[in-house]
Amino acid sequence: MQQSKSTGGRVLTSGKALKAEAREAFGAQGFLSPVPSIGRDRAVTLRREIERIELLNGGALPRDFLLKSHLLFPWLDAVIRDPCILDPVEDIIGPDILCWSSRLFMKNPNDGGILAWHQDLTYWGLDVSQTVVTAWVALTPAPRESGVTKVVPGTHRKLVRHQEGKKSSMLQRGQEIAVDVNEGDAVYMELATGEMSLHHGLIFHASDENLGNDRRIGFAIRYIPPSLKPLPGLPRDHVTVVRGADTFGYYDHEVAPQSELSAEALAHHRRVGERYKEIHDLSASRHAALINV
Repeated sequence: MQQSKSTGGRVLTSGKALKAEAREAFGAQGFLSPVPSIGRDRAVTLRREIERIELLNGGALPRDFLLKSHLLFPWLDAVIRDPCILDPVEDIIGPDILCWSSRLFMKNPNDGGILAWHQDLTYWGLDVSQTVVTAWVALTPAPRESGVTKVVPGTHRKLVRHQEGKKSSMLQRGQEIAVDVNEGDAVYMELATGEMSLHHGLIFHASDENLGNDRRIGFAIRYIPPSLKPLPGLPRDHVTVVRGADTFGYYDHEVAPQSELSAEALAHHRRVGERYKEIHDLSASRHAALINV
């Protein structure tokens, strides 16, 4: 599948900001790919850091370390605040930016890891009326055969029903969209090491098994404007202020790690993670009540 023509080829930025046609493409299509990001050298360094931590933990990161890993490692906290990522995001959601979450996605060759078609916002407990942006940063090469993220352009305008099962082996509840998806409409967001894609929190997206020869490692960072409200009745969520200010006060603020895997960072990460899981489990039914399809 070819890259979407709406991205304007591989040149989406002027300096660090998005070109006007790229901003328009995101609004119309719900994604942009590829977008220049942290660069190959830094991505390679981050991969080495991740694999160093894996070796210290018997060859794989503990599952809990994958979620909100910016609260454990200063070198990932620096990534969520990097201007080369925040500048394009600002062009989409405005100058005040919160990092709602981050997650490391690891796919080893032929490990069976897949994501069925789904929309992220179904389980996030956030108002769907404003734009949520995921920056998916490639820390390794991400060609199609590695099981890259694929999207259906233009499917970011409404929430649809989901069902839970086993098709999404990399998602907590195995969720997938409960409506038909035409695979022929999919665009594969292939990335070079150090590039990123940007996608809307409501866009239909999925990924296949890694059939390549190298690992596929991505760092997905979820950004929201401070004005975006959580759904009513849920516990207070946690965010990191990465640009501008939070003048709305809907969320508790996270604490950046002062050193790698410190006792303080581990305890904070555990508390935040427990709250995240609590909200995640409550959100699906709240969102289902909002759907009229």
